[in-house]
This record gives sequence, structure tokens and C-alpha cells, in this order.
Amino acid sequence: MKTILVVDDEPAILTLLRYNLEQEHFKVRTATDGAQAVTMVLQQPFDFIILDLMLPKLDGIAVTKKIREAKLKTPIMILTAKDSETDKIVGLEVGADDYVTKPFSPREIIARIRAIERRTVHPVGESETHLDEIVQVGELSVDEGEVVAKKGTRKLHLTPKEFELLVYFMHRINKVQSREKLLNAVWGFDYPAETRMVDIQVSHLREKIETDPRHPSYLKTVRGFGYQLEDPTHDQA
Repeated sequence: MKTILVVDDEPAILTLLRYNLEQEHFKVRTATDGAQAVTMVLQQPFDFIILDLMLPKLDGIAVTKKIREAKLKTPIMILTAKDSETDKIVGLEVGADDYVTKPFSPREIIARIRAIERRTVHPVGESETHLDEIVQVGELSVDEGEVVAKKGTRKLHLTPKEFELLVYFMHRINKVQSREKLLNAVWGFDYPAETRMVDIQVSHLREKIETDPRHPSYLKTVRGFGYQLEDPTHDQA
């Protein structure tokens, strides 16, 4: 049974999510402020975190930063009452994997959790036959079975979403991927006009795989179309 931490200071939200998640056979623990959430996450592992943006003591952004600074890869979904693009972008920039704007449907929350679950077991739609495979592009390598990414001998500390993006690109070397296609394949949902989410996650991925993220040698922008992963070692041949 997988365990989900739900963090919100509204008792009605905690009750609603606990009931619906337990109906789906998840084990649920709750916290009512950010400081309590950080303490709980650092003391025990969780399979998923649902995190309100506006919290006492530490807000959702600060909590997410602390979790990622601790090198924990637990998927994080931010709940926000604000329908502001800035709030969504900041959440993603500090390491959240997804967001939902209040009011929300519990079915939507569960559907998104299930989508992330499927991609954790079978990354970005790859079949089981690929899971023992180590894919190599230049100095980059991913072991899908062990969920490990490296550049040379250095292990890359990627969030689940960054790892999924990298795997997706590495299976499609030299093929341009539109933002819309990436949203559908990696996030598992259609987010009309939410392509900014892709740009943010690609930027994060570049920070971790590129020597000079401003002049990438692997993950290139194809203006007007999207992104493409290339093997820079082929250029040197």
C-alpha cells in the first residue's frame, strides 16, 4: 500500500482528500503546516506528496525547496487557490511535478497520481522490455530499471519529472518534440495553453545535464517547433 502525505491547513480539504484516497487504497498521512510537513518527509519515505501552496509557518514553495535540497525525489503536486501563472511557474521552478488549482475534483487528483504511478513503473510509456536497458547518448546514460541517470560517472540528481523527460528524449534522439506532444506524453494530460510547464522543466533538466545551460550541446531548442536531444560527440567525429 502506497503512502501519500497531504498537507493543507483546511480541515475540510484534508477530510475530502483522505476519504477519496483511502477509497483508492492509499495510506494517507496529513500535516497542517509546512514545518510539520518537512519534518515528516525527512523522517520517513512517502510515495507522493499533495501540498497546499498557502500554509502556516512554511509555505508550499519553501517546503518544496527543502525537500528537493534534501535530494528527495518524491513526486510533489501543489494545490493552489490562486489561478495565477506566476504561482504555478514558481512551484514548478523549485521542483514540484504538477499543480492543481482549487476548487478541484478528487477524481482529477487521483487520475494525476495514477498517471505518475504508471510512469514510475513504465517511464513515459516505454514497454517492460526496455526497463533493463541502459540507454546512452554521448556522456549521458539512463538505467530505466534502476531509475538512475548519469553524465559520465557522475550521478544526476533528477526529479521524477526530469527523469521522465530525459528518458523520453533519449528514446527519440534527433527527433524534434513539440511542447504539446511532451505535455501529453510525459504529464499524461492535455493542458491547453500550459506549454510554459514544459519550458520550465526543460530548463531544469538543462541545468543538470549541460556544461553550459545557456549554450546547450545536448538539449536544443528548435525555434517554432519545440526541443530536440542531440549527441554532441557525433559532431566531433
